Amino acid sequence: MKMVQGSAGGLEYVGVYPVDYQPEGKYPLIVLLHGFGANMHDLAGLAPYIDSRSYVYLCPNGPLQVDLGPGFTGYAWTPLLGEKAVQDVHWAEEAVMGFVTEMMGVHGVEPGQALLGGFSQGGMMTYQVGLPRPEVFAGLAALSARIDERGELFGRLPEKRDQAIFIAHGVHDPLISVDAGRESREFLVEAGYDPVYREYPMAHQITEGVIEDLSDWVRETLPAGGQGWG
Repeated sequence: MKMVQGSAGGLEYVGVYPVDYQPEGKYPLIVLLHGFGANMHDLAGLAPYIDSRSYVYLCPNGPLQVDLGPGFTGYAWTPLLGEKAVQDVHWAEEAVMGFVTEMMGVHGVEPGQALLGGFSQGGMMTYQVGLPRPEVFAGLAALSARIDERGELFGRLPEKRDQAIFIAHGVHDPLISVDAGRESREFLVEAGYDPVYREYPMAHQITEGVIEDLSDWVRETLPAGGQGWG
């Protein structure tokens, strides 16, 4: 797979392109959002393990820089819980959608031919950005995440709630407890969704088992059908 770096919608990003990529082909997009303090490279390494031939993967940096110590800088989508406000979340949401809209245009991707996923804070942004926009994102993948601001988000949910959702959470997660993952699932079920929910014997991480289940879900939710090079 080929990896390139660029900037779109005001965000720097890494793009990972399929084996035998043909620019004139039609490839669905998978947009992956990193966690707090990480960067655009953090989830790019998942691409070859999910599917190396069928999708274009886009991994943007969050809009906020985070000082991780001398000589080290990470990125975030919003300030940490307790510091952020609703306007911070909405500003980050606009940044993600500005990026996605521009890149869908660049790659000639139609609405509904994209998946949005993220880890930790990136998974929280996935819920925030993706749930109100099923016409853009065929499915959402939230890894070790939770749903914040449920009351505000509930008011923005679409009338039809059949969007595909994959949730993965570690039963030993010390940062975002498995209870938070379960409560997020309950919120979705009560709202009328039917998420795929999986728990794993892990901490705050992405394991081989998560990747295998995620890969299966991706291919089932948005099959590429070899359309990129056929």
